[in-house]
Amino acid sequence: MTDVWSPIKIANMQLPHRLAMAPMTRSRAKADGTPGDLAPLYYAQRASMGLLITEGAQPSADGQGYMNTPGSFADEHVAGWRKVADAVHEAGGRLFIQLMHVGRMGHPANTPHHRQPVAPSAIAPGKEMFTSQGMQAIPVPREMTTAEIKQTVADFANAARRAVEAGADGVEVHGANGYLVHQFNAPDSNHRTDEYGGSMENRARFAVEVVRAIADAIGPERTAIHLSPGLPTGGIEEGQENDDLYRYLAAEFDRMKIAYLHILHVRSDLLLEEIRKAFGGVLMVNRPGRQRDQVGSDVAAGLADMEALGQMALANPDLVDRLKSGAPFNEVRTPLFYSGGGAEGYVDYPVLEPALQPA
Repeated sequence: MTDVWSPIKIANMQLPHRLAMAPMTRSRAKADGTPGDLAPLYYAQRASMGLLITEGAQPSADGQGYMNTPGSFADEHVAGWRKVADAVHEAGGRLFIQLMHVGRMGHPANTPHHRQPVAPSAIAPGKEMFTSQGMQAIPVPREMTTAEIKQTVADFANAARRAVEAGADGVEVHGANGYLVHQFNAPDSNHRTDEYGGSMENRARFAVEVVRAIADAIGPERTAIHLSPGLPTGGIEEGQENDDLYRYLAAEFDRMKIAYLHILHVRSDLLLEEIRKAFGGVLMVNRPGRQRDQVGSDVAAGLADMEALGQMALANPDLVDRLKSGAPFNEVRTPLFYSGGGAEGYVDYPVLEPALQPA
């Protein structure tokens, strides 16, 4: 039985335990996509999590869907992320920047260029989104041309290069939660008839090409991907009918020898076991709603090599110490997850040792 507090090595990274900070959108970046001034402190406060996976950063202007999310393609983005990476490394942590293209899950009001969202097919998700003008219906996206898909793959590779240039230890592709990669994977959001649609292999092609392009650009040891098999979100309803696609992707990513595969797990443990068999590298699992007494259970059961924790780490910068000591958790302030842009609900959560509290 493996203990969650036992060390683990991912490629060239030696980590002190088997927990990681899950990626969480915080909507506090500057208007140009530069990480906010408090981002270095926010991430450094949580460096004891070992591996920190950042909020999603758009790989291009078309990849943005929400207000005040960071980018990873312009010089100012690199400068901002460099401050974050330096702060995390100085505090003893490791940093993977998540690359997130939202696809159809966006609104023109939330982007600098105010263009129509793009997607595999011109199918609206049937959802609303918060904008500067309040809640608005997400419009029908424009179907991407084959050439635009190829360019988007190149955009992901460029964003990965820029992330490493900023000092990040690697990148994680956001292939989950109803965003662009997930939209290609799912048959109800992908009605294409070219090489990116139809068969399971064709629908999976975009994810494979993105990960391969990034691995070629920065090395497979710096490359990871986040998937959410069967997660009903963003107008996508896969059910169990698409499970074979995720088994196929796990085997493809195993051949690439990427750093890790991150699964947001809402399906059966049998599927998780099959993904684990197909992918021989480091498997990270995030179970939504995991309780304190369940931390470490997937590692102990052999279902995962690592476990990613989200809201626990958001509300408890010293989560590792609290888990080990039995100290109580801070209360999660959900209304402040995305609002304000200042310190409140971001870097002002109390810690047992206040060394990294804001002045």
